[in-house]
Amino acid sequence: MNVDGNTPDPVAQLSGYKDSQGPSSRVSRLGGWMEQASSSVFVMPAILVVLLLSIFPLVISLYLSLSRLKFVKGGFDINYVGFANYKKLLFGSEQRHFIGKMADISWIGWLILGAFVVLALFGLWRYSRGPFFTKMGLFWRTLTALIFTVIVWILVRTLNVEGLPGTMVNTLVFVFVGIAFQYSLGLILALLTTQNLPGRRFFRIIFLLPMMITPVGVGYMFRMLTDTGKGPFNPIWFAVGLGDFSWVDTAWGARIAVIISDTWQWTPFMFIVLLAALEGQALEPIEAALVDGASRWQIFWHITFPQILPVSTTVVLIRFIEAFKIIDLPHILTRGGPGIATESLTLHSFLAWRSLDLGGSAAVAYLLLILVTIFALAYVHLIRRRFAEGI
Repeated sequence: MNVDGNTPDPVAQLSGYKDSQGPSSRVSRLGGWMEQASSSVFVMPAILVVLLLSIFPLVISLYLSLSRLKFVKGGFDINYVGFANYKKLLFGSEQRHFIGKMADISWIGWLILGAFVVLALFGLWRYSRGPFFTKMGLFWRTLTALIFTVIVWILVRTLNVEGLPGTMVNTLVFVFVGIAFQYSLGLILALLTTQNLPGRRFFRIIFLLPMMITPVGVGYMFRMLTDTGKGPFNPIWFAVGLGDFSWVDTAWGARIAVIISDTWQWTPFMFIVLLAALEGQALEPIEAALVDGASRWQIFWHITFPQILPVSTTVVLIRFIEAFKIIDLPHILTRGGPGIATESLTLHSFLAWRSLDLGGSAAVAYLLLILVTIFALAYVHLIRRRFAEGI
């Protein structure tokens, strides 16, 4: 009750409360809206810059890959040609440059192709029997298996003695052979530097030096080292009877030179990451295995390697994507030669762009993007399934 003895009206009190709280609530709502708007205003320029620098070039290059651009007086002329640039690379006049010259499959090639088909069918059968089976998953895995079967079929036909690999096959050779050597050497060096060996801290620093040199510098350095006519190793070459020898006289000699230089540069990347993984592993299982009398190989295969496997898969994936873009070493070291023996897909696209064939250059770049995406997705799904199954 009030002082005068009257009972207050609840409706009047409620309306008065609303009137008193109305302006403050509106101000708080306005402040919240302004805060959201200000965050959008500050973030939106960054989003627009990212879209401009990444999405826009992808769209423009896709349109160029479906067009034929010619420079004319006063500007340029673009004509839409559909998939003509892709057809030229896969089935037309540029097939020998992009895929290569195909020869008859030898008996070794049939063995390789047959073994791959058997493994692919076994993988599909195993997936269909597994707990993660879905019809859509089976469809995509079957499609991936068919694509990889076609790629293996191309490899066994172009890498034959009578065949001639194209830029796509050269790139696959650089990627898989190079990464296999880089990971193996990086893991061996990491294992050695984790042992109680004298000078291991010194070699940890020395092993990182190649990674600090630019690919252009590595290319010129190995171009000098592989030149037997001059350079610091000239007396050694002559002493062993290789004074007239040249790495680039043969196709495989030039490819080996590119693989060696690429391995020399990128092995430190594998080494430093794997070294961190080895030093971060749990020591209790290793000590328990030593007490139980396990050998060093058993400890590595059953304890150490499973612990560093997640890091290994990640570093291999990163290097895998980067290796497909190799251009500096083959361009500087061998100029893509002899012929097109060391010309990668990225170098193929660059040379087409330099000759003003912008449509063909964009088509090669998009085929490279499709190839990298297929291999990367297959690798990620395979590793994820292995982890899910606990293997």
